[in-house]
Amino acid sequence: MTQNRQAGRRPGTPGAVSRWMQHRANARVNRRIRQGKGTTMGMDVLILHTVGVRSGEPRETPVAWYADGDDARLIVASGGGKRNPDWYDNLMASPERAAIELAGRDAVPVTPRRLEGPDRDRAWERITAANPRMAKYQNKSDRVYPVLRLTAR
Repeated sequence: MTQNRQAGRRPGTPGAVSRWMQHRANARVNRRIRQGKGTTMGMDVLILHTVGVRSGEPRETPVAWYADGDDARLIVASGGGKRNPDWYDNLMASPERAAIELAGRDAVPVTPRRLEGPDRDRAWERITAANPRMAKYQNKSDRVYPVLRLTAR
């Protein structure tokens, strides 16, 4: 608790340690994906390549995906419910620098498009049919989760 106060944070708020732990967890999942093991907790997972909005540094984030035809993937920016995840802000700031890696494959540049209206509704139906937990998460949040379609460039 003393360290949090010294750092100017309230006790219990996320800090450097939780970011470090998240980075380690992401790195572990990314290794599994690169070894050809593209599922985690029963979900298909890809590595999303973005560039940090503030840092300009490359970022690699494991993200659950859902098929949308033969050539596209759907991803959801749930971010734990309260706010958009950092990868979403990075992706939207520099969409031309986005790429994805599927299990055991090289990175492929993609074009992200945020779905709205009926397009989002149809995609959301497919996502929640494949993963009913997403509907439960959405119902607990005050915001509508962005749904993005990634197509190869």
